[in-house]
Amino acid sequence: MAVKIQIIEDEKKLNTMISDYLRALEYDVFSSYDGVSGIKHYREETPDLLVLDVMLPGLDGFDILRKIRETDDTPVIMLTARAEEPDKLTGLDTGADDYMTKPFSMKELAARIRALLRRTEGRKTNLQTAGNLTVTHGSLFLDDLKRLVLKDGKEVKLTSVQFDMLKLFLTHPGRVFTRMELLESFQDVSFEGYERTIDVHIKNIRKAVEDDPSHPVYIVTVWGVGYKCAEL
Repeated sequence: MAVKIQIIEDEKKLNTMISDYLRALEYDVFSSYDGVSGIKHYREETPDLLVLDVMLPGLDGFDILRKIRETDDTPVIMLTARAEEPDKLTGLDTGADDYMTKPFSMKELAARIRALLRRTEGRKTNLQTAGNLTVTHGSLFLDDLKRLVLKDGKEVKLTSVQFDMLKLFLTHPGRVFTRMELLESFQDVSFEGYERTIDVHIKNIRKAVEDDPSHPVYIVTVWGVGYKCAEL
């Protein structure tokens, strides 16, 4: 069965270009052109991946993403016409897995889609073949099969990327990961300036699991190198 991808983009010419390109790669693609119909179509069609524009009539991309993240961890790539850093960081903070700034090449978009889909499929394969993995580290408990993280017995909400990144840290306490190693672990591809996304994901994980994110005790910075899970 072909992978199903939804495009929510109000610029019809760009929407058509993306759709045609991805169909040529044998994806099952359907399009929406505004926020209200976009979230409606998402609920009806349940795509495997979403390409989501920020600036949309009705509901903007951030509003749509917030609604999706209430229930789903579907991979999301956000598109923005703004080159400013705040838009990109807001998208990642809201739960996007990746972002691209217009204009962009269709080849690069396809590469990022493949990377996200490989990670998602790899996670499903691991669960099917390796059984369940649970990790306890201090007050944190992670259940891989249920995609569940508890802190002091209370559930912690994480995006798909954040969950997988936290799992990597918790299963390798004390090991230092560079930003590039983390990036390659989750995306399989890298692009100029792309390592900045790792810092944002780390910040969001800390907000979720640390008592004081400004003084982390679980995911700590190794200055000049990267990050590690502190050994307790």
